[in-house]
Amino acid sequence: MKLADTHAHLYLPEFNDDRKEVVERSLAAGVDKISLPNINGDSLRPMLDLCADFPKNCFPMIGLHPTSVNTGYKEALGTLFATVETHQFVAVGEVGIDLYWDKTYLKEQLEALERQIEFALINDLPVAIHTRDAMAEMFDMLESFRGRGPRGVLHAFSGDPSDARKAVDAGFMVGIGGPVTYKKSTQAEVVKYIGTEHIVLETDSPYLSPVPFRGKRNESSYIRAINEKVASILGISPEDTALITYRNSCKLFGLEC
Repeated sequence: MKLADTHAHLYLPEFNDDRKEVVERSLAAGVDKISLPNINGDSLRPMLDLCADFPKNCFPMIGLHPTSVNTGYKEALGTLFATVETHQFVAVGEVGIDLYWDKTYLKEQLEALERQIEFALINDLPVAIHTRDAMAEMFDMLESFRGRGPRGVLHAFSGDPSDARKAVDAGFMVGIGGPVTYKKSTQAEVVKYIGTEHIVLETDSPYLSPVPFRGKRNESSYIRAINEKVASILGISPEDTALITYRNSCKLFGLEC
């Protein structure tokens, strides 16, 4: 049974002591494709180094995380965008809007997201979008691109079933992770509503560990627990869930299954 983790930050310092072992555990668990979203200029080199160590299993994205956006975002984007001349990326990400902590740079976040979606369209890449306390703003942004065909995934999806339908109608997949195993999460309802056709699985490691690992550092091998929960919700076998979501992830990122 092969699985794909479509969103993991295995290059972060939380994995400095056992990064290689974490990837090897994931491979042993059947997780042979791990997509790595970038955060900012500081995360770029560690991410690319990890992908160089595991070129058949780890695949990089390029982007500026919304919480890294400030008044200097244009220069930051220029530096990041230039790397496509020397490296291959599977997506533009992790980009988006995050209003959870504060709204100081909302204007800049919106501008940065628009620029990065434009960049994705120019380079024919999908977009991995982070949305926190900003679902309406995010859908307004996608609406502004209607007819131009941006595609991608709404990572760590936190909306309700109607939001999931909007995402699918806009050409996006829905990222399902550890929260699907939490009692108060809306992800279970979303999975029931849209089924496996429009979802991909993710860990968001080292964050959002699934039950029974909640409270511990997350890692890509734990995607098995997420896959099993999704299968249970839908009343199908874990093998079927794995097969469908694996194919979805390959299609999303243009990878060979």
